[in-house]
Amino acid sequence: MSDHDLFERHVRVLVTGAGGPAAISVMKSLGHDPTVDLVAADMDPWASGLYLVRADARTLIPAGLDPGFSGALLARCVALGVNIVVPTVDSEMRPLDRARADFADAGIELLLAPGPALAVTLDKLALARRCEGHVRVPRTECFDATLDPGSWTYPVVVKPRTGSGSRDISIVESSEALAAMDTSTDFLVQEFLPGEEYSIDVLADATGRVVASVPRVRSRVDSGVSVAGRTIHDAELEQFGSSVVAVTGLTYISNVQARRDVVGTPALLEVNPRVPGTLPLTVASGVDMPRMALDSLRGRPLPEHADFREIAMVRYLEERFIELSEVEKVTA
Repeated sequence: MSDHDLFERHVRVLVTGAGGPAAISVMKSLGHDPTVDLVAADMDPWASGLYLVRADARTLIPAGLDPGFSGALLARCVALGVNIVVPTVDSEMRPLDRARADFADAGIELLLAPGPALAVTLDKLALARRCEGHVRVPRTECFDATLDPGSWTYPVVVKPRTGSGSRDISIVESSEALAAMDTSTDFLVQEFLPGEEYSIDVLADATGRVVASVPRVRSRVDSGVSVAGRTIHDAELEQFGSSVVAVTGLTYISNVQARRDVVGTPALLEVNPRVPGTLPLTVASGVDMPRMALDSLRGRPLPEHADFREIAMVRYLEERFIELSEVEKVTA
């Protein structure tokens, strides 16, 4: 299927991780496109996003870490007539990258960054090394037996090399405390950054050309989820996000996280090579990243630059009531 055909025709787009805010933000955006027919997929029949689409457009798939994930997803896509897959879960990225050829043979496109970009951004140590000399990167070392606890200024951060969010992250206050911890090459030690934290949503086209870089502040967080925030015009942060995406080779939608150091300079924390959960704020600010990314995948040129406005967001829970029979009918 050519890019021109993808853009001109009506397409079925399957969004994974339907229980998460990232998937729901994609579905809210693409739901306004009359040429898109949405399919929602998740491992859990209780995933809320499944019930934002028609009953015949809901499906169950294995978790991204399941060895059979890619094959099962491909089979569901073929059975449901899906043309494009938008993955929104970190654990799905590497398996889908390995299965690109299988999906392409079936005529199915993946809204997914190139393999080398995923390899760099899904490993925080590799990311730090790649971005050094391009943006401010905090001191970052593998937490192995060669690390010298006495050479650091405290506190420091110990965190996993892979994964997102705050799980398994600890603040260590002294060299003695760090020396007492079990070393592991699955973890890294990083300079502690005391300043304000920012998320920068970045849109690049299919070739990697950056079209928009939208910084935002998480004004209030509840259980690790942003429930209030605002977009901000800050040329330094906008360039920071664009530079990270350019040097890593990311395409489509990604999220660059940064925090200011002791002198106020933004420094890199991590990169999520996928749709972030708070993307509705960026969409509301004037940059509809899911629709624009899909346009690029389908062969439509994007503008040289997409501007945004400063806007604030508050988030609340909203119930959706369904018949029990709807849950029972979701198929794998």
